Amino acid sequence: MKTGLVLEGGGMRGLYTVGVLDCFLDRGFMADYVVGVSAGACNGASYVSKQRGRGRRVNLDYLDDKRYLSLYSFLKTKSVFGMDFLFDEIPNQLEPFDYQTFFENPTEFWVGVTDIHTGKPVYFDKSHCDHDCTVLRASSSIPVFSPVVAYQGGEYLDGGSSDPIPIEKALADGCDRLIVVRTRDRSYQKKPESFHAVYGHVFRHAPAMRAVLEHRHERYNQTLEKLSQLEKEGVASVIAPREPVTISRFEKSRQKLDALYKDGMADGQIFLHSIGWKG
Repeated sequence: MKTGLVLEGGGMRGLYTVGVLDCFLDRGFMADYVVGVSAGACNGASYVSKQRGRGRRVNLDYLDDKRYLSLYSFLKTKSVFGMDFLFDEIPNQLEPFDYQTFFENPTEFWVGVTDIHTGKPVYFDKSHCDHDCTVLRASSSIPVFSPVVAYQGGEYLDGGSSDPIPIEKALADGCDRLIVVRTRDRSYQKKPESFHAVYGHVFRHAPAMRAVLEHRHERYNQTLEKLSQLEKEGVASVIAPREPVTISRFEKSRQKLDALYKDGMADGQIFLHSIGWKG
């Protein structure tokens, strides 16, 4: 039985995922396979490197640093999240990423991105993360709010735009059992984007990317239907916030974010109890 962990993105809503994953590490639960997009990929990397608490520190300890998440960062770098700070200074200096443990861990790890010229999801395995955070940066680059990321001849943006909850990828890679960590409650349905004019202008030379954004809500809601069916079939288990998550992907309230983290920890415990995990 190959167990796959599928991690949704959502910016700062990913503190919920961090709580679930820290619970898993506390209890010694390691999946055979991890695939994530955007914040899900970033938090999943710290899980595979077994750095309990790293995701929480990265997300909370630098909230007041203007290089992390601010208008200053957007005006200076064209990204609301400071990408150089997040994907260079933090992993290499402030919160060193444990590459040795990451690669020694037999758990498969995949990062999803969106090709802006085809509008299709593209996935990179852990070999692309060898002292290089470029694919994680690309997966986390929110359209309009972050610049396009070039990598190995391609141009990429947020993986959640084209494949918001990559369950099909996990199944295609041979996972028999899925654990899906969402950052929205079960009742959530995505609505159409409200920035059509902005997307149309920014991606006027990338029509495939523009189409992805215009139809993103349809893909998201279709994925939820598929996920619901997989639950009924006993293939997937979903861990999701029990109440609607009202914070945005750019939330800066430490109190709200820490509460969401604790919710994730609690729900992780409930899930492990439900499967009889003894670790």
